[in-house]
Amino acid sequence: MKKLLTLTLGLCTFGIMNISAQIMPKDKFVNNLMKQMTLDEKIGQLAQCTFRGNFTGPDGANLPKEEYVKQGKIGSMLNVIGIKDIRRFQELALQSRLRIPLIFGLDVIHGYRTGFPIPLAEAASFDLEMIEEAARYNALESAADGLNWVFAPMVDISWDARWGRVMEGAGEDPYYGSRVAEARIHGLQGNNLADTATVMACVKHFAGYGAPIAGKEYNSVDMSLGQFANFYMPTYQAAIKAGAATVMSAFNDFNNIPCTASDFLLNQLLREKWGFKGFVVSDYNSVEELVNHRYAADKKDAAAKALNAGLDMEMVSTCYLTYLKELIQEGKVKESVLNNAVRRILEKKYELGLFEDPFRYCNPARSTRVLNAPEVRNASLRMAERSIVLLENKGSVLPVTPQVKSVALIGGLTKSRDDMAGAWAAITDRSKIVTLHDALLQQGLAVNYADGYDLKTNRMTGLQEALQAANASDIIIVAIGEKANQSGEKTSKVDISLPEEQQMLVAELKKTGKPVIALVMCGRPVIFNQAKKHADAVLCTWWLGSEAGNAIYNVLWGKYNPSAKLPMTFPAHVGQIPIHYQQKSSGRPTSLKQAYTASYIDSSTEPAYYFGHGLSYTTFGYSDLDVKPGKTRGTHALVSVKVTNQGQYAGEEIVQLYVQDKTASVTRPIKELKGIRKIKLETGESQTVTFSITDEAVGFYDNDMNYKVEPGDFIFMVGGSSNNLQQITFTLKG
Repeated sequence: MKKLLTLTLGLCTFGIMNISAQIMPKDKFVNNLMKQMTLDEKIGQLAQCTFRGNFTGPDGANLPKEEYVKQGKIGSMLNVIGIKDIRRFQELALQSRLRIPLIFGLDVIHGYRTGFPIPLAEAASFDLEMIEEAARYNALESAADGLNWVFAPMVDISWDARWGRVMEGAGEDPYYGSRVAEARIHGLQGNNLADTATVMACVKHFAGYGAPIAGKEYNSVDMSLGQFANFYMPTYQAAIKAGAATVMSAFNDFNNIPCTASDFLLNQLLREKWGFKGFVVSDYNSVEELVNHRYAADKKDAAAKALNAGLDMEMVSTCYLTYLKELIQEGKVKESVLNNAVRRILEKKYELGLFEDPFRYCNPARSTRVLNAPEVRNASLRMAERSIVLLENKGSVLPVTPQVKSVALIGGLTKSRDDMAGAWAAITDRSKIVTLHDALLQQGLAVNYADGYDLKTNRMTGLQEALQAANASDIIIVAIGEKANQSGEKTSKVDISLPEEQQMLVAELKKTGKPVIALVMCGRPVIFNQAKKHADAVLCTWWLGSEAGNAIYNVLWGKYNPSAKLPMTFPAHVGQIPIHYQQKSSGRPTSLKQAYTASYIDSSTEPAYYFGHGLSYTTFGYSDLDVKPGKTRGTHALVSVKVTNQGQYAGEEIVQLYVQDKTASVTRPIKELKGIRKIKLETGESQTVTFSITDEAVGFYDNDMNYKVEPGDFIFMVGGSSNNLQQITFTLKG
């Protein structure tokens, strides 16, 4: 058992009382502490300041941070990186009257020092065990360097790839997004927040942040409560049920109220209905931004509205610090409301073990041992391999055969460590990132490199050099796509098409007659119709982190058989956006051959690639689809299907179950994902996969957000993609 330091050793002393945090129950400990706190000290616990301005946003507060920490006017800090600075600020906190320790948070989105694939790429793996393992290593590195709180996972569902922040989530589907949220919460928090291999998770952004009008970052969100309940709410609810310690409010408004001051979201739904016991932190500066929303008259009004609505901790802006005392004295905010917020924060500090040992996360030897350790990098590699989606493989040009000795490597993205790190990867050690160029050289291949296009302008440059490299090589690998800073926060786009001249380059390379393999490097669904037309093989390699090059090599050369599937629909035209697979039938359902239907006159409604699409080097056959009544309480039916590896390679398949409610009291989608299984089959091997049909699979929320299960006919559909399914009908009796 770890040695626990006590307050009687002088780490924390409250008046004349010497209290051992390790033996006193949490409620009693927090009650005793709060009895000794002044109003100013309570308000201080609700304040979070940033150490580095412009690291994740502008710091308009310009607080004298060291002095405020010493006075107990700060409860948490973000953007403090490394044990040295974290220890320094924690020591300052212990100079305050009550010596209440600080919580240190950071946006650890997909890896700390070791970069992991961006979250959308990890979601493409449909490998929940691997996603949880990746989150566990993210927590391990973060905690080893002094942090105890990360602002992840983002669980926002989005149907609009113009919104650049889709890179930070799990895609478009609420069922799968919920499973990913659970996996990431479990990976980050483990079973014990005081374990120095875990951190507190923060579910964001509550709520509806992934549905901004026109895909424009920070824009308003407008949807019915029934739409929210069925398609956007489930991921937040699943994360809370999984035990998330904290929640972050969203920048946007929801139901005409800014989320940061929404009593409906923060008090009624989150706490009263779902029983959330943790604390809520605002997004960066969003309390002050209530004034910009014109929901608050001024910063004082913003402070009152946010705290009364259940917003516990204010990130960066200083409305609470400046005005809460006055608001309480005026009776505009009850002290009991303040006390509840303070209590929730202190309880998490207790659970983190910070009252036992404020420096429990500050162990330099552990940091040296863990950061960029081989086991962490190995996990990053395995996660990256499982994230690569094989979109096209004409003539089975892949995997690359052993006869290939020379490669034309075209495109600056194949050599760019910064871009392989991906967006929201500020702490990743770029010097240790392996690019594809590095990996090919390490494998002893003859690499004929050419830029092909300029990374800044995306104009073709040195075409003749690229063609010479192609003619001198056995195969051509060309990287097209975005730079890392073109997806993520504040990167909304009007057009998500890849640059025309990048795509023209693929066409020019194809004229050489050599096999052309296009790698699409991106942080969101992108449009590349011309490149798709000319390339022999296309892989979506996203941004894969520290082991990007090795993972791409392993997939191209068949060391790992690709198994990933798309967690978001890839549109064929920007005018199709927002686009998703969960379309409703409508009164005049989409028909490609009939007029007066839900369609376009100038383009098809079909996407470039459907949700759930992803190829393998082998092929899988589906047969013997069957449905039987459930045998246990709560299980309505059992749907089974036989999956057979019919190809030449061992491989993994993601078996997908979709459900259609044929008739319901509200309009429902044509199909909804309700089950996934990832299985591995050797050549010729078969496996029967069975899905249990419970209320979750057949129920829905009505327009008053009541969950209902209605008897009637259902269609169960099973296959390897949302557009390649076998189906069977089942009647659910009342």
